[in-house]
Amino acid sequence: MQRVLDPAQIEAFGQRAIPRIRLPDSTHVFSTRAIRFSKLSEGHAVGDYLRLMGVLADAQQSALNARMIRGVETSAADGAAQFGVQNEQRLRLAREHGMPPLQASAWPRAEGWRTVLSELCAAVATAPGYPEGVARICRDIQTLPVAQLEAQADLLLGAGVSARPTGGEAQIDASMAPFIMAALQVYWTSLLASLNHDEVSENIGRVDVPGVCPVCGTEPVASIVRAEKAYQGYRYLHCALCATEWHLVRIKCSHCESTEGIHYHSIEGGSSALRAEACDHCKTYRKICYQEHDRDVEPLVDDLASLALDLLMTEAGFQRASSHPLLWQAGS
Repeated sequence: MQRVLDPAQIEAFGQRAIPRIRLPDSTHVFSTRAIRFSKLSEGHAVGDYLRLMGVLADAQQSALNARMIRGVETSAADGAAQFGVQNEQRLRLAREHGMPPLQASAWPRAEGWRTVLSELCAAVATAPGYPEGVARICRDIQTLPVAQLEAQADLLLGAGVSARPTGGEAQIDASMAPFIMAALQVYWTSLLASLNHDEVSENIGRVDVPGVCPVCGTEPVASIVRAEKAYQGYRYLHCALCATEWHLVRIKCSHCESTEGIHYHSIEGGSSALRAEACDHCKTYRKICYQEHDRDVEPLVDDLASLALDLLMTEAGFQRASSHPLLWQAGS
């Protein structure tokens, strides 16, 4: 006799069958971006900026590798034992309350992230072929008082969870923001790499906070439909901070979760691996990548390299659902 499942059983089965979380591979998460930046920069209208971000991504991978060799958070300020206890407590609370365990807007950052920032700035400042202004920004960051650096980091991490400044005195410095955000990306990716991935996947696979990363609570930069065997045909949102990916059904707004009024836009003659998914309900959009059309597509990189599509969407009356972590406008 054929067994008929009710809708609740079908949904429960789907939750178990679909890999809910894809955690980043710390061995090449940034080097993969560097390669993609280099490839897309060729003949591009903003090729110089894409090449610069490729240099930055290479420096990010080097900084991450160094942190993994040294061991994460072993400074006297935190201590490895204290960090381990803190992780355990946060994972337990996340499991109990359905919250991200490495909540970016609330995590007590250690000074190690500023060390990473200094390393990134040193690498970029000495890279050949870029205007003096780039090196000057890097030097300015390295001499900025700690309190101001921390304030900028707070603003950037707050913007990543839709808590954007509302016109007060504190403003994001658009010229420094990409470098500061890049250091925070390394910091959070290294925090995540220090955890047990099986436990993380089990504990945060069903975080009860829609629309944000289940690891760090940051908004996605874009989404990607994967083509690898284990994930083929599934759509994942890609975190702008820690590079975690989490499943979201297709043809659903990643901002307001509406399933009606969803449509797709692309540049005529452009890549078939990238479109903008727009929502008539909330009038926002995020870009969506299709790995079946380009195996090397990378959400963060391809989003930044498709500014023409952003202009098209703005003209059509839509706004980005979230900012790009490596591109900020003055007064953001």
